[in-house]
Amino acid sequence: MLEAYLKDALVARLTAWADDEVVLAQRLSEWVGHAPILEEDIAIANLAQDELGHAKVWLELRQELDGSDPDRLVYFRDPLEFQNATLVELPKGDWAFTMVRQYLFDAYENLWLKEAARSTYAPLAEAASRILKEERFHLKHSSLWVERLGQGTEESHHRAQEALETLFPYVRQLFQPLPGDEALVEAGVVPDLKALEAPYLEEVTAHLVRSGLRPPEGGYVPKSRQEHTEYLWSLLAEMQSVARWDPEAKAW
Repeated sequence: MLEAYLKDALVARLTAWADDEVVLAQRLSEWVGHAPILEEDIAIANLAQDELGHAKVWLELRQELDGSDPDRLVYFRDPLEFQNATLVELPKGDWAFTMVRQYLFDAYENLWLKEAARSTYAPLAEAASRILKEERFHLKHSSLWVERLGQGTEESHHRAQEALETLFPYVRQLFQPLPGDEALVEAGVVPDLKALEAPYLEEVTAHLVRSGLRPPEGGYVPKSRQEHTEYLWSLLAEMQSVARWDPEAKAW
């Protein structure tokens, strides 16, 4: 059982995790039919589907806590109500941009999911363990692409480095706690993200350097998950358009 005083905090944390997955899935889906090779077209469609499935898991855990409807949360909230990190809402860019972002996000997820699998809240621990099995494959896929791009042609290296220059500063936002996280960490419900930042940076930097890439220093870090770019508005307008066109429809 979860203590009543922790419920609101866990609802907020589950929503943030789910929003990351929903928005990233939408960005990945923009590549379907446009990936550089057929094999990757299939792979990225599977990645998008997995991320959306993970969002469903987190939103269903939220539903158990507050009775909210996962579909309405995804399709009928306005952009300012979303709690996703800025990293995932940036436009898909070229293939190097997409793969570098995916690697940075996959490495983050793998790290905190390992810790969340030991949560004192059994439903969260079970969900994290299930999702981690898929995320390990995601990380292997994206890390190999970063290596290929970084050590490939002069063009691929340039594009990967350029993507890294843009994306890397946003990574630090992933480790910023939400207002209720401290109580959840003390209760062993969620991992301490701030404590995971240093191991993450060490692991990711080592792989990037092996791949011939240089992580940049400095750059703007969004202050909270309430801070969004204009890109989220257009993404959600497209994603939510069918549901909002006929809110009472039972099937689309």
